[in-house]
Amino acid sequence: MQSFFSIITWSVDPWVIPGIEFIRWYGLMWVIGMMVSYRLLSHLCKKEAISTDHLDKLVLYLVLGIILGARLGHILFYDPIYYWNNRIEVLPIRLEPHFEFVGLAGLASHGGVIGALIALYLFVRKYNQPMWWLLDRLTIAAALLGCFIRLGNLMNSEIIGLPTSIPWAFIFTRVDSIPRHPAQLYEAIFYFVIFTTLYLLWRSKRLKQYEGVLFGIGLSLIFLQRFVVEFFKENQVGFEDETLFNMGQLLSIPMVLIGIGVIVWSLRRKRST
Repeated sequence: MQSFFSIITWSVDPWVIPGIEFIRWYGLMWVIGMMVSYRLLSHLCKKEAISTDHLDKLVLYLVLGIILGARLGHILFYDPIYYWNNRIEVLPIRLEPHFEFVGLAGLASHGGVIGALIALYLFVRKYNQPMWWLLDRLTIAAALLGCFIRLGNLMNSEIIGLPTSIPWAFIFTRVDSIPRHPAQLYEAIFYFVIFTTLYLLWRSKRLKQYEGVLFGIGLSLIFLQRFVVEFFKENQVGFEDETLFNMGQLLSIPMVLIGIGVIVWSLRRKRST
C-alpha cells in the first residue's frame, strides 16, 4: 500500500513579493497573528462584558515589549559576541559587504515572554488594570500568535529540523537537499492545540475563580512543547553542539517551573480565601 505521506519539497521564496525585500512571510505572519490575536482579545472581553477602552493601548505596550524583548533575548542568549562586534545588525539592516535590509533575523520567544511581562506590568501600573485577569486572557491569545509565528518560520525555511527518513519529511531547498523534520510545523500544531485547550477551559468557566491558573497552564505547556521539539531541531549556534541541552531547552526549564508554580499558587490562594 502506498504511504499516505510523502516527502515534501519546500522551495517557498521568503519574500511575499519578489524584489521587495522588506516584505517577508515571517513578518507578514507576525502581523496577521497580532491582528487575529487582537480580535480574539476583543471577543474575550465582550463575552465577559469587560470594557475594551484600553485594549488598543494594551496591544501597543505588548507589541513593543514582545518585539524588543524577543530581539534583545536573541542577542543576549544566543550570540552576544557577534552582535557586540556588529552592533549595527541589532537593527534590521546589514552594511557589509553591502547595504541590505535583513529584517529582525533572530527573535527569541523566551525574551519575548519577558518583554511582554515587563510591558504588561508597566501597563497595569499606569492604567490600574487587573494583572492576573489580563495574564490569563493574554496567554490564550499568545498561544494563537505563536502558531502564526512558527508558520512564518516555515515559510522562510528557518529553524529547520534534523535530517530524518520519516515519510512526512520536508526538503528545504533554500538550505540543502536533505529530508528534515518540519520542526516549525510541529510547533505550530502544538501551539494551536494549546490555544484550543486554553480557550475551551476559559469558555467552560470551570477555572474562572482561579486567577492566574490559565497563565500557569499556558506557560508550562508552551515551554514544555518547546523543550521537546528542540530535540528535533538543528542547533542555532555552534556552542550548543557541545552541551546536553541547547539554549532553547535550558531557557524553557525555568519557564515550565514558573508556570507550575503559578498553578499551585493559584489553587492554594483560592482555597485559603
